[in-house]
Amino acid sequence: MTGSVTTQAGALPRGILIFIHSLHGGGAERVAVDLAAQWAEAGVAVTLVTQADVASDVYALHPAVARVSLGTAGESGGGLRGLLANVRRVRALRAQIVRVQPDIVLGMMTTASVLAVLAARGLPAKVIATEHTHPPSQSLSGLWLRLRRWTYPRAAQVVALTRDTATWIETHVPGSRLAVIPNPVQWPLRRQSPELAPPGAQAGHILLGVGRLHPDKGFDVLLKAFAQLAPEHPEWRLVLLGEGTERARLTAQAEALGLGGRVDLPGRAGNVGDWYARADLYVLSSRVEGLSNTLLEAMASGLAPVAFDCETGPREIVRDGEDGLLVRPVEDPQALAAALGGLMRDPARREALATRAVAVRERFSTASVLARWKAVFDDALAGR
Repeated sequence: MTGSVTTQAGALPRGILIFIHSLHGGGAERVAVDLAAQWAEAGVAVTLVTQADVASDVYALHPAVARVSLGTAGESGGGLRGLLANVRRVRALRAQIVRVQPDIVLGMMTTASVLAVLAARGLPAKVIATEHTHPPSQSLSGLWLRLRRWTYPRAAQVVALTRDTATWIETHVPGSRLAVIPNPVQWPLRRQSPELAPPGAQAGHILLGVGRLHPDKGFDVLLKAFAQLAPEHPEWRLVLLGEGTERARLTAQAEALGLGGRVDLPGRAGNVGDWYARADLYVLSSRVEGLSNTLLEAMASGLAPVAFDCETGPREIVRDGEDGLLVRPVEDPQALAAALGGLMRDPARREALATRAVAVRERFSTASVLARWKAVFDDALAGR
């Protein structure tokens, strides 16, 4: 499949194959689904390929996007077993590339990008690798680190979410052809299952955090910070919207801190926009981030944000003191409590920050992000 699709914005590739481990849930997975939908609506033949089974999908695909599962997600392990499993993955992906004949193969996240480069060797398709997490925060084996150093310079382009990540790759993976493309903010936010009703007005003010219940998200630090604030602010509740492996640990921590009646963990909601609309203040307590989709969504929804100034991500979204607050040092509950407490006590300042926060709708608009992707496609297909 060669050639291009002409749109008002110019020529797009005729075919794109997106490869990602799964659609179980998460920021990169949702971005993959959203990009696939945008390109499909523009007339591109889009195929989304995962290792995981289709039955495990959390996100619904655009009806024009073809969906393929390699069925290789469960094959893992170290040593020879792991090597053979990855050889099978490469062969299975290569078979799909040969079948579909896309112009572009887009690897979503590190291991998928590495496998995509290996699978497309010698084929006409151009591979674009992507990094959705700042590399120093990743836990990759020595083999995957060596494979990244070997494959990324052989990709047509390597796309980073942030300037800091691009700088790291430039230093540690020399020879990579780099571009920086942030995630777009989807506005208005889409609704999907499951839908959970946010608490009513009788619940008082809501401090909202959204994300996987995972150590990277720093919800344990947030609970410590809220424990300092709760006695002074009895009208406020903390809601952690999401699901993950840390649910039991966080629930136990909230009880131990005496917050059992003040903290809610309702699960994952497909109608997250309703929760942003109900909340009074947004908090991002992450230890590490790529580029936070939830932070963009909260600001686009008109919420003032408070975020740890972790190594990458929030500082490229929040303009400190203008449309939100950046907190230093990271993982410091006292510093986070001080920033949150100041805004909890000052509704006028919350409103002023929130009014300016909605500018992310333009700063990170889908149109501007898609234009950057088109430039990357142009360079890749031109062989630059």
